[in-house]
Amino acid sequence: MLTPQSFACGRWIGPGADARTIHSPVTGAVIAQAGGAPLDFAAMRDFAVTRGGPALREMTFHQRARMLKALAQYIGGRKEELYALNPLTGATRKDGGVDIEGGIITMSVIASKGRREMPDGHVYVDGAVEQVSRQGTFLAQHIAVPLQGVAVHINAFNFPVWGMLEKLAPTLLAGVPAIVKPATQTCYLTEACFRMILESGLLPDGAVQLVIGSTGDLLDRLGPQDVVSFTGSAETALTLRANPALMRNSTRFMAEQDSLNASILGPDVTPDTPEFELFVKQAATEITVKAGQKCTAIRRIIVPQAQVDAVTEALAERLRGTTIGDPASDVRMGALASAGQKADVLEKAALIALDAQPVLEDAFDLPGGPGFVPPMLFRCADPDAARHVHAVEAFGPVSTILPYRDTAHAAALANRGEGSLVASLVTQDPGVARDVTLASAAWHGRLYITDRSSMKEATGHGSPLPHLVHGGPGRAGGGEELGGVRGVLHYMQRTAVQGSPDVLTAITGQWVPGAREIQGPAHPFQRTYNEIEIGETIVTDPREVTLEDIEHFADFTGDTFYAHMDEDAARANPFFPGRVAHGYLLLSFAAGLFVQPDPGPVLANTGLNGLSFQKPVSPGDRVHVRLTARRKTQRTDSYGEVAWHVTLYNHEAEQVAEYELLTMVAYAR
Repeated sequence: MLTPQSFACGRWIGPGADARTIHSPVTGAVIAQAGGAPLDFAAMRDFAVTRGGPALREMTFHQRARMLKALAQYIGGRKEELYALNPLTGATRKDGGVDIEGGIITMSVIASKGRREMPDGHVYVDGAVEQVSRQGTFLAQHIAVPLQGVAVHINAFNFPVWGMLEKLAPTLLAGVPAIVKPATQTCYLTEACFRMILESGLLPDGAVQLVIGSTGDLLDRLGPQDVVSFTGSAETALTLRANPALMRNSTRFMAEQDSLNASILGPDVTPDTPEFELFVKQAATEITVKAGQKCTAIRRIIVPQAQVDAVTEALAERLRGTTIGDPASDVRMGALASAGQKADVLEKAALIALDAQPVLEDAFDLPGGPGFVPPMLFRCADPDAARHVHAVEAFGPVSTILPYRDTAHAAALANRGEGSLVASLVTQDPGVARDVTLASAAWHGRLYITDRSSMKEATGHGSPLPHLVHGGPGRAGGGEELGGVRGVLHYMQRTAVQGSPDVLTAITGQWVPGAREIQGPAHPFQRTYNEIEIGETIVTDPREVTLEDIEHFADFTGDTFYAHMDEDAARANPFFPGRVAHGYLLLSFAAGLFVQPDPGPVLANTGLNGLSFQKPVSPGDRVHVRLTARRKTQRTDSYGEVAWHVTLYNHEAEQVAEYELLTMVAYAR
């Protein structure tokens, strides 16, 4: 028998006298005793805030990202230990892959996002500098810094591994410690993964703690710097939101809750098309994967009135082929997570049956275990009059077919769910896709649109991606998770900082125009990544731009636009005083002015950002360049990226062009 333990203030605490008995949903046998031990939640929060938080904040974003990457690899190396426990939850190995592999992949992607999109520093720069003074001596910059509290993660029973890892990844990347509270029914699988996290030795003390069982008075002890991230039912979310301490302290509360997700078959799709087969296969998959215990599962199948019979017949035939049984064997669908979950699903399905007729009655022989239910497909003749279909989520293998008259009606039916995590549309008509998007995007956190051209690479209706926001409005909870760096910012404070260019440079670690410039001992392209200082600047000698240069460039490149070649036509243009130099000619001259040609630490020019031209350059003008090291970002073990702020000026010291140049520079010679 398993005895999952809490991990509080650096020590393991086993089940107490009031431990809950967990029964197998497959056999009904007792498989675990969990919770019931008293925990000092005040001490746990203090341990996180005073030990875990400072240690995490001392690390840079990139150091935390590398920590997460290594952690994902460590768990991946021991994943078979998690798969060995997975059948106890009622899930098949394929279902377990969504949970276990999905969690590992999500942590890896968030780590990679941190390395690519966040600075190698302690302050995240949010947007461009705002010039709030005429001369640019007083500026403003939005930044984000880690909250100085603790994140409390309250997770659902259906994804004991993914649910923990997908919340931990952005939280730890932000620099915030976490207290993880898994659902008790499947907590033994979460605890097994949590032990791996600790045994990896990669996280500082206090970065993570684990609560098995009740959260007691934990929420009562949270303050303005803390965050609660909840996944579960709307009823439980409402109870938690109403906690007086959370409301009094404006504690951040994110919820992912009930979601009556819909899938729409486009009016252009007929039974003889690949889209029809795709739609039916997708619906069957979303009904049976994890025995329908997915927050993104399709609960409402919205099809044109003319295709209701064809969809019903095709989907029923596919579902009848579902094998149900012991998830440790070769079956398509396992059991619900518990006998209590089965009772809840059957109760909710009975309510849906008040609006719709069952399609698959007596189609399955079920095993005798307490968690087994068959796929349940309903057909609703009047979706406009239906009440329960649009209001009740049976969190199991249950879905209802609804007919629609036209595209507007289809979108309206999808919106009747009053907020979902995802709605999907199968259509080959971009016009239909646009109409449905404009009519329904406000009600859904994600719109998944596919057809024959994308179906081989499409990720699936029910697959949240770490790159994209996971959440939804209204019934779905009104919160967000994931979304790359967006998910990290949920655990950070956005602050507007005002000050001089020198002040903003010191705070952000990125050079701001107008800040102090540094003259290095040598040409910066001859200095290593580690030697280059932020603000290091060179100003080049001038070069005259001649008419011969312009004509040669036009002849050589084929760019004979009239502003460069025809004096009268150029003068007639409101932007030019006459013939002017090509913008790309100026960029080429700029490179020739600041590049140091000898071999050195600079390995490659990898691009430029934000190119703009402010003033035309006429024949006879002399241009020079100012090149300043703006920011540095580590990329690999041998080189990093240096971003240079480049400005071009004419002989009257007027700025004519500006851009950011990216170079890869070796750490050492």
